[in-house]
Amino acid sequence: MNKKVYKPLIIPRLAWDKKSLTSSYGELVAQPLEPGFGITLGNAIRRVLLGAVEGSAITAVIIKGVNNEFTALPGVVEDTMQVLLNIKEIVVRNKEGVPGSMRLVADQEGVVKVSDIKADSHLELVNKDHVIAHVAARGKLEIEFFVEAGRGYRPAQWPEDKPLQEDGKIYLDAMFSPVRQVTFDVEKTRVGKEIDYDKLTLKIYTDGSENPLDVLHYAVSVLRTQLEHFLASAEIPFNEISVMPGDEHGERSLAASDLGLKGISPDFLLKPIDELELSVRAHNCLLNAGKKRIIDIIRMPKDEVLRIKNFGRKSASEVEEGLKGYGLSFGMNVTEDDIKRLIKNTEE
Repeated sequence: MNKKVYKPLIIPRLAWDKKSLTSSYGELVAQPLEPGFGITLGNAIRRVLLGAVEGSAITAVIIKGVNNEFTALPGVVEDTMQVLLNIKEIVVRNKEGVPGSMRLVADQEGVVKVSDIKADSHLELVNKDHVIAHVAARGKLEIEFFVEAGRGYRPAQWPEDKPLQEDGKIYLDAMFSPVRQVTFDVEKTRVGKEIDYDKLTLKIYTDGSENPLDVLHYAVSVLRTQLEHFLASAEIPFNEISVMPGDEHGERSLAASDLGLKGISPDFLLKPIDELELSVRAHNCLLNAGKKRIIDIIRMPKDEVLRIKNFGRKSASEVEEGLKGYGLSFGMNVTEDDIKRLIKNTEE
């Protein structure tokens, strides 16, 4: 039986704007895309980013001396309702994705901030300067927080027929998603003599508990996994028969300069981090975080590197200097597929 020949698709290049990239904002440009694909992919990715990315939030609290949200708080300037509204704005980074608890004891006059909370080891508080309440003279505020992981929005999970809990627990509605806003714009771009291809610009805003690169990776993983179930038979290998921009008209092949690589062999990026000859502390921290190869390191923004457990600024500077010696840096837009393709081009 003759095998059907399919027409190839243009494979887009993705590039993050490194100048504006932070732990809470990222701008990604994907181009060129097949005509009409900008709107199709932009809409799909945006919807999944807003509704399907996992995060953590405070779902219940116990405030000592209070058994409902309408109770006055002696010795505290704010009432219980205002304190609860402030608590809902606390941003929690959950390193393991499992439930946890936090505790606050404020027994001195002054401003009570998120930084005053003591959390479980796998929970990290992001907006530490956020104000929770103001304690007056001889006042005291004690709160126990319960954190859960989830997706999207979930209303307060009050047990049925029990408006007042025996332990004084107050349940809160929770916004789990770390993604706060997603916008996209589609323009036309040129490929050779063709001017009808799409350029997609995606802007992602998060609450800081997850960075834009990670939430996009998660969203695309969700989308691809769901779409796989719509396949009636084996997937058509468009990635194998398609080409990167510039190759389809014989104009040029992928070059090291396209990836920001100068003076080093592309296969160097696939080597273990041992090649960088780092200190034992920095080396072990990276391995424990799953960063085993040089490409794993250079793809991370610097602020993500600083969030690695037990990895401080001194270690980050050491790694940064080590990379600089090879003309590399944090936050490079280099994929493993690009490297393998570049190696193949070099061999040919």
